[in-house]
Amino acid sequence: MGKKLFILLVVLMSLSLIGIIFVQAYFINNTLKNEKTNFTLNVKRSLSSVSKAIEDKEFQVYSQRLQNLIESGVDPDSTAMRQVFILEQDDLSNETRIYGNAISEESFKVPSLFFDIGLDSFNLSRVRNTRTTEIYDNSTIDGNRSISLQKSIKNFSNLTLLEKAQFESITRDQFKNIPIYKRVSADEVQSLLQKQLDNNGINTSFEFAIYDRDLSTKVQSENFDLNPDSTIGVPVFLDNNKESDYMLYVDFPERNKFLLSSILGMIALSILFTSIIVIAYTSAIYQLIKQRQISQIKTDFINNMTHEFKTPIATINLALDSIRNPKIIADQEKVMRYLKMIKDENKRMNAQVENVLRISKLEKNELNISKERVKLHDIVEDAVSHIELIVEDRKGYVKTHLDAEKSSVLANDTHFTNVIVNILDNAVKYSDEAPKIDVYTENVGNNILLKIADQGNGMSKQVQKKVFEKFYREHTGNVHNVKGHGLGLAYVKRIVDDHQGHISVESEKGKGSIFTIKLPLIS
Repeated sequence: MGKKLFILLVVLMSLSLIGIIFVQAYFINNTLKNEKTNFTLNVKRSLSSVSKAIEDKEFQVYSQRLQNLIESGVDPDSTAMRQVFILEQDDLSNETRIYGNAISEESFKVPSLFFDIGLDSFNLSRVRNTRTTEIYDNSTIDGNRSISLQKSIKNFSNLTLLEKAQFESITRDQFKNIPIYKRVSADEVQSLLQKQLDNNGINTSFEFAIYDRDLSTKVQSENFDLNPDSTIGVPVFLDNNKESDYMLYVDFPERNKFLLSSILGMIALSILFTSIIVIAYTSAIYQLIKQRQISQIKTDFINNMTHEFKTPIATINLALDSIRNPKIIADQEKVMRYLKMIKDENKRMNAQVENVLRISKLEKNELNISKERVKLHDIVEDAVSHIELIVEDRKGYVKTHLDAEKSSVLANDTHFTNVIVNILDNAVKYSDEAPKIDVYTENVGNNILLKIADQGNGMSKQVQKKVFEKFYREHTGNVHNVKGHGLGLAYVKRIVDDHQGHISVESEKGKGSIFTIKLPLIS
């Protein structure tokens, strides 16, 4: 995959993910706004029901008191009567029918103390309806005509709707100036509000108050605070002009919490699925980048391995050509020299192949590493002897400072020797000047620390993070300037991990590196 196509794919995937997140956020925000709107509508509906219930209860109480007063036998102060009569003559049945309809209005002067409204007295009227039907028989006996009453029916009824409307109109005018706390109590408002809010699905705490022209009254809850941004109100005790000086307000201290709880499930699912998408996207991007890096590293590995093999193959070919030369073949010393060169180069290629195979087997867990009790100091001294001549040839030194009192570990002698040799070999290869290497050991708790410090080229922080990765080699402009294939330190880490140990590196560019291996001691 080309670099431009890779970048384009990453950009498109990133934009898609950002778009999904914004769509989710927009959807949740719109849902929350709708919940707020529905919440406000339900609260106003509840408040309107409470306002109506308060007024109806007041009318019901006072109308019942008035009804009880009238039924106790109190005579009206005045009565007005309107009557209508209809006469009907039926010749077939020889009867005369008289229909009557009378409306009477009775006025009562009611003492104000009975209603506790602050006035001496007030007048209330009751309207009643009386309907009569009388049937007369027109008969002739002995030639004399007579009219006799055969049937009389009377119906009495109250004009309840009219009476109620009249009563409400009067009470509105009479009670308009009565203090609000005498008309309704805080407990009544609390009870009615609780009932109506529950009916509308609003199950959260609330505070309420009734205000008289923007001034608080005694009818309120303890912790009410008028907040123009969140408080909702409706008028109560409307007069005959549908106006009122009183407002019933309600506020919800935990309003936002209640609204969020109503869509909490949706938010949780949205966050869950979005997180899964983000994790999958991040993983995909990581894998893409990783694959590109591996592809690049493998390309470098092939180039380096090709270079590593081409040099010994070319050397072997030159040595063979020289040996075939009649002048050379007669010189036994030169023949032996060229044969030794062929053997060394062949051994070198074999070592390269073995390193690759060892890493492959380690990854597949096919490499059988048997461990036994060994002295780490003995392994260190054996490893140092492998590179001592090379270091001396470059005018450098390898010094050991084996200060650990205990050095017995459970390890594979061969593989752990290779581990230390690899680190020492890197210290030599990555030192432009004469290599200067110090090897330290010390006991820390139940562990032994092995430190290999050099004064070579060192590494940057970025290189330190990747130095134990397979095939990784630091790019210096010419990938062949240091021989190798990037498998050495990967092999080192796998062997140390297999020994239940830990390896780390500290380095500074131009000042050298310190590799630290920690292994558990055995008693």
